[in-house]
Amino acid sequence: MKNAKEIIQDWPDDERDTTQVMIDQYGEPDESTPTSLIWRNKGQWVEIIASKKGTQHDFPFPHLDIVESIAAYRVPPDKFSELAAFDGSVTVKRTQGLISARCHDEMANLLAINLSHEIIHGTKTVDEARKAYVDIMVDYRAKRPTPFMDALQFPEQKDTADADVTLITPEELKNRAGGAAARNGI
Repeated sequence: MKNAKEIIQDWPDDERDTTQVMIDQYGEPDESTPTSLIWRNKGQWVEIIASKKGTQHDFPFPHLDIVESIAAYRVPPDKFSELAAFDGSVTVKRTQGLISARCHDEMANLLAINLSHEIIHGTKTVDEARKAYVDIMVDYRAKRPTPFMDALQFPEQKDTADADVTLITPEELKNRAGGAAARNGI
């Protein structure tokens, strides 16, 4: 079985270099394939996934999204559209109670999720969060303090899964569907 360094040796330069930083920080991944490395329950993350194939992303400037960082977080459904408008690389898995960001590196993911938290809690509008993203990224490049890129700026959340609500019981489904359900094994 190959170790992480062997797996990434033939990855494109940017993807390999970014993933090497993750290996240096978190050690050998919990799972690996020829195209991805996965760490679970490391630091503040439920999961971290580094990919061999980056995705072109032009916000706030052109770069490749390579690393996805996933945190436990309950996002109210009425905030999904705002998060999508903020950053297309921020995703929510409502049923599992997860929020993730996929960007060039872990620090950019911290920034995206921290600003998502601000949107969710009404501290910033989408436009304010997008502007803040640019300003904080400029500060980072200028080597000024950037707490939003250092750690999640909100307490760890527990019990974030949202199984939704039952609209029809299995028995009601069976009764309403009648013979068709029985024929289909429902």
